[in-house]
Amino acid sequence: MESPNKFSRKFKDVTLEELRGKVVEFAKVRNWEKYHSPRNLLLALVGEVGELSEIFQWKGEVERGLPNWSNDDKKHLEEEISDVLLYLVQLADVCGLDLGQAALSKIVKNEQKYPLLE
Repeated sequence: MESPNKFSRKFKDVTLEELRGKVVEFAKVRNWEKYHSPRNLLLALVGEVGELSEIFQWKGEVERGLPNWSNDDKKHLEEEISDVLLYLVQLADVCGLDLGQAALSKIVKNEQKYPLLE
């Protein structure tokens, strides 16, 4: 049986608060805040999810760790996933939500909804 950590890498710890602060500052210095309503951010997020989907659209099943992907393809994937994450963080911020706490609460809720089978 394969180890669940077979494809894991070392990651730099970055907090959601750190990302939130960076996207807020990025928008602020460009005077883009006026465009960042919840609706506009959601539509931008959906667009980015579409771009992410296009990467996988014609690939069929893809192996964990992407062993057959080129470095350029992996870099493109990394950029699109990052766009989705950043818009999601920004949307939560504009809506006044604590995304990290909401995610942890959702995990607990899912554990209750889908208990371990014995």
